[in-house]
Amino acid sequence: MQKEYSTNLTHHYNSYFGIVGKKMKWEIGPTWKTHPEFFVLEFTPNKVHNMWTYCTVGMSADLIDDNLIELVIYSPRQDNSLVELLTVHASHHRLTPFNIHQTSNIGRPWLENSICDHAFISFPYLDGDNLEIFHFQEKVIHCYWLIPITQVERDYKIEYGCEALEELFEEKQLDYLNPLRNSLV
Repeated sequence: MQKEYSTNLTHHYNSYFGIVGKKMKWEIGPTWKTHPEFFVLEFTPNKVHNMWTYCTVGMSADLIDDNLIELVIYSPRQDNSLVELLTVHASHHRLTPFNIHQTSNIGRPWLENSICDHAFISFPYLDGDNLEIFHFQEKVIHCYWLIPITQVERDYKIEYGCEALEELFEEKQLDYLNPLRNSLV
C-alpha cells in the first residue's frame, strides 16, 4: 500500500508542477523514524513557480489518525539541507503528529545566515486546493506549506493566534523566499 501511496502522491506533485521531481533521501541521523519508503521530491523552477520546491512523500503513509499531511517548502535556490529539514519533520510527525497552524523549532537557520529558525504549517496559499488536496483511497491528505519563521514570529503566533500571524504576513507582505529577511514582529 505504501508503494501505491508514494506513486500516486508523486504523480499528484508531478502533475501539479508540470515536471518530474527528483527523488531525494536523507540518510544521516534518525531516519529510521520515517516510513521506510519516505523520500522528498525536489522540483526545479518551473511554469507554476519560479523557485525551488521540496515536497514530502510518505510523511503520512499508513497513518490512520486525523493528521494526514505532507509538507511543501519553497526556496530561492537548490539546497540539500531542505531535504534534511523535511525528513526531520516527517520523522517527528511519526511520533508526535503535526497539523495545520502548528509551529516547530528547526534548531538552525532554514537556509544559511537566516534568522528564521522556526517553521509554521500553513495552507498552501500560493497554490490552493489543486496542490493541497490529495485523495488516496478513502482518505484526504493535505499538502501544507511549511513556512520558515523567526522565534519572535512564533511567539507572536502563540500569543495572538495563527490568524493574527497570517494577517501580519499579508499586511507586511512576507518575503518568504528571502533567507535574510527581517522578522515581521
